[in-house]
Amino acid sequence: MIAAAIPVPASILPSLNRCKTMKEAQQIHSYLIKTNLANHPFTVSKLIAFCAFSRLPHSLTYASSIFSRVHFPNHFIFYVLIKGFCDNGDPLEAITLYAFMLTCLNELSGFSFSLPSVFKACGKVGAMREGLQVFSQVLKTHLLCDPFVSNSVVRMFLELGEIESARCVFDKMPERDLISWNSMLSGYMRMGKIELAGRLFEEMPEKDLVSCNVMIDGYGRSGRCELAEDVFKMASEKDVITWTSMISAYVNNHLPIKALDLFREMLRLGIKPDVPAVVSVLAAISDLGFSEEGKWVHAYISSNKINLSSGFIGSALIDMYSKCGYIENAFDIFARVSHERKIGDWNSMISGLAINGLGQQALEIFLDLERMDIKPDEITFLGLLTAFSHAGLVDEGQFYFKIMQEKYSIVPKVQHYGCLVDLYGRAGYLADALAVIRHMPIEADVLAWKSLLSSSVKFSNVFIGEIVALQAIELDPKDSSIYVLLSNIYAKAGRWDDVSKVRLLMKHRGVRKIPGCSTIAVNGKVQQFIVGQDMDLRYSSEIISKIEELVSRLKLEGYEPDLSQVFQDVEENNKESLLNLHSEKMALAFGLINTSKGAPIHIIKNLRICCDCHNFMKLVSKVYSHRIIVRDQNRFHQFDNGSCSCKDYW
Repeated sequence: MIAAAIPVPASILPSLNRCKTMKEAQQIHSYLIKTNLANHPFTVSKLIAFCAFSRLPHSLTYASSIFSRVHFPNHFIFYVLIKGFCDNGDPLEAITLYAFMLTCLNELSGFSFSLPSVFKACGKVGAMREGLQVFSQVLKTHLLCDPFVSNSVVRMFLELGEIESARCVFDKMPERDLISWNSMLSGYMRMGKIELAGRLFEEMPEKDLVSCNVMIDGYGRSGRCELAEDVFKMASEKDVITWTSMISAYVNNHLPIKALDLFREMLRLGIKPDVPAVVSVLAAISDLGFSEEGKWVHAYISSNKINLSSGFIGSALIDMYSKCGYIENAFDIFARVSHERKIGDWNSMISGLAINGLGQQALEIFLDLERMDIKPDEITFLGLLTAFSHAGLVDEGQFYFKIMQEKYSIVPKVQHYGCLVDLYGRAGYLADALAVIRHMPIEADVLAWKSLLSSSVKFSNVFIGEIVALQAIELDPKDSSIYVLLSNIYAKAGRWDDVSKVRLLMKHRGVRKIPGCSTIAVNGKVQQFIVGQDMDLRYSSEIISKIEELVSRLKLEGYEPDLSQVFQDVEENNKESLLNLHSEKMALAFGLINTSKGAPIHIIKNLRICCDCHNFMKLVSKVYSHRIIVRDQNRFHQFDNGSCSCKDYW
């Protein structure tokens, strides 16, 4: 009580307000002790507030130390320390402090300041019992009428997964502000209650910008892109988050062209994109695989002086260039950001090298990472194991699968085991791959079974192929690729009756084969070629004529069509015609017709490139002096002067 009566020197408060470091705070604290002001409630509360909210190293510990010496702490001192522990330190300690406050202070009027932080702390650590106890205290008072308190209760229940309790509190609130509505909307979306979120959105008396952004983001994440579009179009006001959310929705729903178009529209209207928007559009370009668009966005980043270390810009650029086949450009970006020691950048580089079949280079990057004492994570090893698989580095894959567990204590997930299956399968060790699946401590997913099935087709192992196909079909009976692979393995063995049975099974189950599709961009325009679909009349005769010219020319160079790649029971003379209509050959012919001599040709294929098309591309690159880049379902093939970057291992 005496300390409260002592006047505070005029210089103390400005000093506290200007305080920026713990050293300065400690100097002020020393002065308070020397001048007998260490128990002055207002001054000490300001000092504790600085330490609790500053996020400086050891600041919360120091705040607790000061607090322990305060003889008569008031509500405000408890509030700042509870909030500090909730937001910056240990939420459990915040709950403990609240319980201690109840024993120290009898006056309930000041408790409401601390309640939002206490409810937040309960939500963070899943403290259901404690949260309900505090909530029961609130119900005994009139504090639920306080929107700060009631909103924090709603958010706590949502964090605890008690969505019905949250809605019950929401419905009983005497006043609901925008925070109340948006909290409930976000909670519904986060828990996948899309229909409930939609109905609540319709009930909102006033749909503000934040609500629209929540709905666009939620619909986009849940695969309801058309609903996200509806909200985006109806929003009378749009900020950068609105545009970013819609672009992200397109990317998440595999609509990269729409994402890119919306990004262009955003720029046209003079809206400056934020870092997440740039990252999203780079992801869209990665899906498309068209380097010119990527270079344009990179130029935008440079001209607007966006730091490559901002957010995930560096990682996104590395990923984009890698997936567009420009691994040199990806490495250039990596060299400029690698000193930041952000594991995401290193992971992007390793994964980029993996899809380009550069296993040894991926290992060198990993060894550099270890030399810099950067700790790899599970994604690092996923990229590294994929790189070994695509490069046929079986021994290295086995070794680092062990290192991941023994040195870095990373428990392999199903994806890591899938990489091991793929590693063995691609190398022809089918029995070893099957043994991995059978002895995994977790159940194999359909991707692991499909990987082994693909290898069974490659090595014509009908016995293992049948076993694997049955397991894969059981896991995903609607996946057409499983039936196609099983049909192909029967076709290679000449078992046409079994091929017919597989096709009848597909028809009976309503499973439709995904047709081969290849995409090429020439002069900024995208052209798509789909097997079994009529080509654009403007191009069809010219393209067919070009393919016939290519085949005739290449046969002079020793090309022999690989008829084993035709998995249909037709006459031999028809098989060559079917090979000529593979979508990547049509895209290549279109590219040769419409690009200048020697210019690189980029093709994106939705399925795995076949052996015949692979040999065809190699010879075209040599005879016609074009660098041909093909990104198929699994990896990149860069054909140059008669050879492929995959070294015929894919």
